[in-house]
Amino acid sequence: MTRIATVVGARPQFIKAGPVSRAFEDAGIAEVLIHTGQHFDDGMSDVFFRELGLAAPDHHLGISGGGHGDMTGRMLIALEPVLMNDRPDGLLIYGDTNSTLAGALAAAKLDIPVFHVEAGLRSFRRAQPEEINRRVADHLSTLLFCPTPQAISNLAEEGISRGVMLVGDVMYDAALQAAGRPEGSDIVARLGLTAGEYEVATVHRAENTDDDATLAKVVDFLKARPGTVVLPLHPRTKAALARAGLTLDGVTVTEPLGYLEMTHLVKASAGVLTDSGGLQKEAYFHRVPCVTLRDETEWVETVEAGWNRLWQGPDFSRPRRDIDAYGDGGAATRIAQAIREFMAA
Repeated sequence: MTRIATVVGARPQFIKAGPVSRAFEDAGIAEVLIHTGQHFDDGMSDVFFRELGLAAPDHHLGISGGGHGDMTGRMLIALEPVLMNDRPDGLLIYGDTNSTLAGALAAAKLDIPVFHVEAGLRSFRRAQPEEINRRVADHLSTLLFCPTPQAISNLAEEGISRGVMLVGDVMYDAALQAAGRPEGSDIVARLGLTAGEYEVATVHRAENTDDDATLAKVVDFLKARPGTVVLPLHPRTKAALARAGLTLDGVTVTEPLGYLEMTHLVKASAGVLTDSGGLQKEAYFHRVPCVTLRDETEWVETVEAGWNRLWQGPDFSRPRRDIDAYGDGGAATRIAQAIREFMAA
């Protein structure tokens, strides 16, 4: 039986792993799940495993905190002996985190094929750590699973065409599955909110939290919104606010929410304010407008279709239309099938 090691470490990766792990099971692929520990507490990790039906990790490396180089290096050191001992037939990575980069490097150095989900995304901003992670991961990958046609074009510009395939967006798979589940649907009432009369915000990216002046601008932006803003507070952001001496007066702050609660909160909201890549798309999946708290986005089609705008850019002006690029909710099945065919070749 084909054995695939999957490296995850952050909230968005747990969400994407849900439908893919189920597709692996259906395809007869054995999965070895490795959790780096990048997101480690219950609110950012364990709750997602429970809600998404993910098996407990086969390996938990317990690595979090520190600078980008420090964290990635410690992950690389810890991953190497695990992979040498388990000798999987391939290694699957998601997205653009330090866990993604460490997994790609560790596998490539051991001549283990790397399979990258969400390959080809680009912000074209080299100063962004996630941009470096995904570019390096793509150039080390054997199979590159692209969520959109634009991602394929980005790879072609860099001379990558072998092993590239359009599969659709696994986040769409996850969103469709979550939207139909009742768990967490009472979150709006529990927070004393009224559907359609609040916005949901998330802030966690290093580019917004590592610089006090930038973080202050983001906080001012949230405080200036005309209605209620609900902010599930990321641990990194909580620490950054304390360091900078900033307060969130007027913003409704909650602990981090599970995926199902967050899905229902976004679905019933009037808008999303976020620096997350994944939540930009989740907003669109539920047809909720989004303001991206960054100067660029890798999900350019959400802007072009009128559902998203950059926070310091012009207000919404384009007519909104549906986006065909994200597929039909069958991305996970295509990924599992492609890996099975690759292993059988």
